[in-house]
This record gives sequence, structure tokens and C-alpha cells, in this order.
Amino acid sequence: MDFIRKPKEDKPVLAICYDFDRTLSPDDMQAQGYIQSVGFDVDQFWKESNEVAVANDMDSNLAYMLKMVQEAEGNLVLTRKALAEYGSHVRLFPGVAEWFGRIRDYGKDHDVIVEHYIISSGLKEMIEGTAIAGEFEKIYASSFYYNERGVAKWPAQAINYTTKTQLLFRIEKGVLDVNDQAVNHYFPPDKMRVPFRNIVYLGDSATDIPCMKLVNINGGHAIGVYNPETGDKSMVKKMLREDRIKYFAPADYRENSPLDILVRQIIRKTAEYEKLEDWHNANLNEKD
Repeated sequence: MDFIRKPKEDKPVLAICYDFDRTLSPDDMQAQGYIQSVGFDVDQFWKESNEVAVANDMDSNLAYMLKMVQEAEGNLVLTRKALAEYGSHVRLFPGVAEWFGRIRDYGKDHDVIVEHYIISSGLKEMIEGTAIAGEFEKIYASSFYYNERGVAKWPAQAINYTTKTQLLFRIEKGVLDVNDQAVNHYFPPDKMRVPFRNIVYLGDSATDIPCMKLVNINGGHAIGVYNPETGDKSMVKKMLREDRIKYFAPADYRENSPLDILVRQIIRKTAEYEKLEDWHNANLNEKD
């Protein structure tokens, strides 16, 4: 099978990777319509889902997907279209809708190609129903397998906190399809499409820590975000103390917000640093 792979560009690429729930949206996507539609209290749904995971030595994401299928029976037909419809009602933090294009344009002004990616344990089908779905190069998220009638029957992908890290290596190499084994091939450092120093990861919680740590220790930019409505910084402060992130900011994506200023600074740094890397690589090519 032939896979589409992204080639190395003649300009630096900055990949901005986002968790979704509580990073771009203030709550879990399933809790913004679906859980209520099957007659559950949100906390009770997650409590029972977690109990299923523990009782069966089961991945927690597989457990919530199983519970979604079970609770849909007799209440609704769980189709891709239905999940996308729930996704269309998911709330977003301030400024999210305008953020992606503005940041891409700012990168272009500084000769940096900015790409946006989702890496989420939430549901791909719901994210695809949001107004911002078209902004991403790739949406990596949990998803269902559907039968011939379009009804969700089985998990197709379950993205948890450790499998998220594999996806960063795919972005690094431009090997984006989840079934493309070329992600395991050796790439010389100067052939990496998006070296880790040019990866930004935005997340909010413990499930993002492996990705944040991986980005951080490889010279990239791990950013913790917190809800600007509550102002609760306890998690991001903890992640900073434990060297999981480099920066934190409120999840306010409007122009001239602290997050906007921070990411624009990262873009400018990327532009200048990559000029030095090009110089260094040119010197290496002449060393013999």
C-alpha cells in the first residue's frame, strides 16, 4: 500500500499539537450533549466507565467507548453523523476559531510554515463535527469502526497518554498515516521534516505529560494551559515544578493574549534558530 508522506520543506515547519478537551474546549466533549442524551449524570457516567476499566484490566479509553456503545442502545443510533452532530455543539475557549489562521499567517510573515495537529484521547468523529476541524493537518483521536449500516460497533483507534507519543514521531518524520510502518525507519537528523525543537505541544493535564516530557527534553516547547474562567493554575504549576512543561498560560486564544504572545515569540525564535542550523549543516557538508 502506498502512503502519502509529507516531504521536508525548504522552510522550517513548526508543528503545533493540541490536546482537545480542556485545551481547546472547556470540558470533555462527551459531556457536552452525548452523556446527557443517554440519561446519565456526567460524573456518574465517568465513574461507571472507570469501574469497567478497573474491573476488566482495560484501557480507560476503550472502557468509555464501550460504555458509549452500550448506553446508546435503546436511546439513539450511534452513527458517525450523530457523533459529528454532538461535536458541532462543543464549546471552544475564547478566540479558538480565529487562532489557527492568524498563527499560520504570522508564521508565513517570518518564513515559517505553521501546521496544526490534534492529538486527543477524545473522539475523532466529534472533533470532525466542530467548526475548526478543517484547520488541522491531521486529527489523531480515538475513533470507532462502523458496520455496513454506519453504526459504531468496535473501536478502530484508542489513543491514550502513551500512544500519543508515537504520533509525535510521525509528525517529526512526515509519516502521518497510523498504519505506515516507515515511522520506524531511520531518518538522519537533517532529514527530519519537523525536528522536535520545532514541535509545540499544548495540553492541560496528566494525560498529556508523556508528550510534554518528550517534547521538552528534545528541545521543543511544551505549554500547559488552564481554564481562564476558573483561573485554577494548580495543575500547570505542578507540571512546571516537575519539568514537564516550559511555559503555562490561560487557554485564551484571542489576539494579544499571553498565549498568543508566547506562540508568536516561539515562531520568531524558530525562524532565527533554523537559519543557524542551515549554516551548521552547510559547514558539515564541507568538513571532508
